[in-house]
Amino acid sequence: MRVVLAEDLFLLRDGLTRTLQEHGFEVIAAVDNGPALLRTLLEEQPDVAVVDIRLPPTFTDEGLQAALAARRSRPALPVLVLSQYVDQLYAHELLAGGQGAIGYLLKDRITHTTQFIDAVRTVATGGTVMDPQVIARLLARSDARGTTAQLTPRELDVLALMAEGRSNAAVAQTLFISESAVAKHTAAIFTKLRIEPSADDNRRVLAVLAYLKR
Repeated sequence: MRVVLAEDLFLLRDGLTRTLQEHGFEVIAAVDNGPALLRTLLEEQPDVAVVDIRLPPTFTDEGLQAALAARRSRPALPVLVLSQYVDQLYAHELLAGGQGAIGYLLKDRITHTTQFIDAVRTVATGGTVMDPQVIARLLARSDARGTTAQLTPRELDVLALMAEGRSNAAVAQTLFISESAVAKHTAAIFTKLRIEPSADDNRRVLAVLAYLKR
């Protein structure tokens, strides 16, 4: 699996490169700034991009904007962004396409190699991974607005895990319920949020988006 990596800190960039290579990924480019990232993504067409949100020259959101610009040319391009902070605006921008193959992981999480590699693989294969702290912040904001009143506590648990990119089997294992129960809760979430089946959209992503838009 071909990866483009963007991280401005040399030691972290080198460490991530080694970790990805040790787990079977081919790091075809490792860049340290936003313009180089966009150029490389468009030229190399990787299977997945792992991108620090804040990159030179201004250290604001060059990494995120370069990744989003690349997705406008190639909408299915899988992108996992890394950040030191929970920023709801960044999460919203990532999810706005509703197509999946995106992820938002806090940098603290990459010290857990298994979680980091699982996140890269999930995004690369079209899934969605949101850091648990990001999901907690989003759900807390929705609670403040009263929009989660229509979901049961168990449905909220399922939605939070689902937004982290967990499969139905993983959700069932975490909550100690059956996969059929997870499917039932998931169907109820989609119904209550009025998310209709679609061949073009990722309903799990749209479920999280529904919270962000209210």
